[in-house]
Amino acid sequence: MPPRKKTAQTPQSAQKGISYADAGVDIDAGDLAVQRILGHLKRTHTQRVLENEGGFAGLFRLDFNERLFKRNYRDPVLVAATDGVGTKVLLAIQMDKHDTIGQDLVAMSVNDMAVQGAEPLFFLDYMALNKVEPALIERVVSGVAEACRVCGAALLGGETAEMPDLYEPGHYDLAGFAVGVVELKRAVDPVRVNQGDVVLGLGSSGVHSNGYSLVRAILKRKRLKLDRPNHELRDLGVDDLLGHVLLEPTRLYAAPITRLLRGYKVKRPISAMAHITGGGLPGNLNRSLPKNLDAVLDRSCWDVPPVFTALKRWGGVDDEEMLRVFNMGIGYCLVVRPHFADAVAERLRKLGERVYRIGRITRGTGRVRIK
Repeated sequence: MPPRKKTAQTPQSAQKGISYADAGVDIDAGDLAVQRILGHLKRTHTQRVLENEGGFAGLFRLDFNERLFKRNYRDPVLVAATDGVGTKVLLAIQMDKHDTIGQDLVAMSVNDMAVQGAEPLFFLDYMALNKVEPALIERVVSGVAEACRVCGAALLGGETAEMPDLYEPGHYDLAGFAVGVVELKRAVDPVRVNQGDVVLGLGSSGVHSNGYSLVRAILKRKRLKLDRPNHELRDLGVDDLLGHVLLEPTRLYAAPITRLLRGYKVKRPISAMAHITGGGLPGNLNRSLPKNLDAVLDRSCWDVPPVFTALKRWGGVDDEEMLRVFNMGIGYCLVVRPHFADAVAERLRKLGERVYRIGRITRGTGRVRIK
């Protein structure tokens, strides 16, 4: 496994005698950070990962037909995804809570890949920050590694970029890159969606990783404190620090979806799927529909987490905008053949998901209509 790389960008011109440390880049701290996170990476490695100490890139075996691997593929297709966590990192910085933001990072990519029916294979992360702080980096990467372990992906390595001229003291940003695999004939194809198919929704864990610019604008307008419980949330049944509620990590759907799909060796009960991110249900489920069909959803069919009720009240946000920005309690959707809907829902419940039958596919123009 290659060591996590560290890079830095500093002004082109420098007077003679100035060191890298004088320019704001601490090489020794970067080396220490690498050493502190190696153990976290190795916890995610399987026989597919080729150890490459001192290398410049990660190595991962693709000979899927060997008996070495649990899953064999006759016609494998690689699936790739990349994403970040947006301004949610600013709340993590404000709360000095960095152990869950890594799960958000992994989830945003592997959940997208699950929509194509793909099994996650490996993941790489990128962290850019003002100053290398080994303990901070370890806290973030430990969360990345644990999320990778849960969804069966190897954390092959990553990049740490120390850029004091670009980031404010204490600030950082994250990006993630995932690669998975799916059997060509098993790749989910939206053209399979038929009139009468059932839409199942999987419950979200909260705001996930989208809409935080609006969240932060609401917090600023109402002058809400992150480091204390909120009486309105308490009245809604949530007795926790507001910051902890807003930092609840994005749910990892990739593992249960992968296990669900493996359970159907021949039959294909799933017509399409959607990861509900920025754009909400109207802007994501529509991507899984053909142009001649609509998804008609019933808002009374699922539970909306209290955090959304509170954000709506605090910001005076109208219903349409809430649905367009946030997941509103549904983090993932499956379009399922009607006679398989109950069986699929039960399998997902056994895998730990909250499953709601939220709608049906009808004739239309490729839109999501929410009643």
